[in-house]
Amino acid sequence: MTMETGTVGKLQSLIRLYHEGYRSPAIDQAVGKLIALEVEQSQAELQRLEARLLAYEQKYNMTSAEFYQRFRSGELGDDMDFVEWSVFWDMRQATKRRLNELTKQFHDSD
Repeated sequence: MTMETGTVGKLQSLIRLYHEGYRSPAIDQAVGKLIALEVEQSQAELQRLEARLLAYEQKYNMTSAEFYQRFRSGELGDDMDFVEWSVFWDMRQATKRRLNELTKQFHDSD
């Protein structure tokens, strides 16, 4: 059993128990702390990624959003800088989605 499968199974068990009416202040507190930690780590990751993106924006004098659209359309070619820039953009977008979901869940549980 992998860590992911074990974690997912444990979470699903807790969800089933909560759907059946079980409540635990200890679990509520632990989950809240885990989410807060993930939010903090995601915010730090987002800052690092945005700093990397800013360096490319300054170097090529265009926003990352503009770059990404032009890169995906094939307008800019496949220079290594552009490939890296697109990867950082994708990572930023994924981190923002994760952060938004975590923040939403964190606030919904208050």
